[in-house]
Amino acid sequence: MPRSPEPPDRPYMRGILSEPLDLDGGGPRVKKPPPVVAASPGLDVSVRGTPVKGVVVACDKAFVTIRDQHGRDHKARLRDGAFDVGGRQVTLVRPKPAAAPGGAAAGRTASGSVAVPGAPARIARASRILVEGVHDAELVEKVWGDDLRVEGVVVELLQGADNLIEVVRGFGPRPGRRLGILLDHLVDDSKESRIAAGVDHPDVLVTGHPFIDIWAAVKPKVVGIPAWPDVPKGEEWKAGVCRRLGVDDPRRFWKQILGSVSSYADLEPPLVGAVEQLIDFVTEPA
Repeated sequence: MPRSPEPPDRPYMRGILSEPLDLDGGGPRVKKPPPVVAASPGLDVSVRGTPVKGVVVACDKAFVTIRDQHGRDHKARLRDGAFDVGGRQVTLVRPKPAAAPGGAAAGRTASGSVAVPGAPARIARASRILVEGVHDAELVEKVWGDDLRVEGVVVELLQGADNLIEVVRGFGPRPGRRLGILLDHLVDDSKESRIAAGVDHPDVLVTGHPFIDIWAAVKPKVVGIPAWPDVPKGEEWKAGVCRRLGVDDPRRFWKQILGSVSSYADLEPPLVGAVEQLIDFVTEPA
């Protein structure tokens, strides 16, 4: 008996070509894409096919910045499956901002920046920030210390503003070697404003706050007083404050002031803005 011809639209209906080959009942195998992991600061990661490995310190929509054990930063493009985390291949993505209960930001430093736990300090930049005295340096360290270490910025003492012009000249500012300077009492017609006006260099930025001393940049309620006392012009300000507050030991009182500060929210906005501006200036790419 002659066989019927195959339907023209189905030429193969017999034998092993009659149906898709399926040995395990699961259909054709499809390779699963690597899992997606948020490139959160502090994540241990390595770049596949390269010797780069370390801790994530930053991530934008195109690149992740990885700091190695020597404090050197490496940028890697965010590509599918380009990274290893915990021994497995992954795709890194930019993390979404997270908020802690109550609306406060989670994983933040005292300055409000994203914390980078476990990241080694970056190799120090050639650029510097100068502050007038020890108390200024200690307060900046208390609030912005984590940020400065991540950015590799060193804070040094100016020891007063009187020799500012000579200090700037001796530093030799230039692109990639910027100088940021924080001054007290930077208001119109003050000695500090006149000195600052004499600094004119594209790689030097002078900012400051209006308070006669860094103590007054701490909000008085944080220290437990209703307001900083008024001290007449001509009287040494710190000594006058201590007399009016009944403080016998100014050094111990400063430790109390410093210990009362836990974040930028405890400081007056002019100081916060001035320091943030300096950090941005000295970390700007050359």
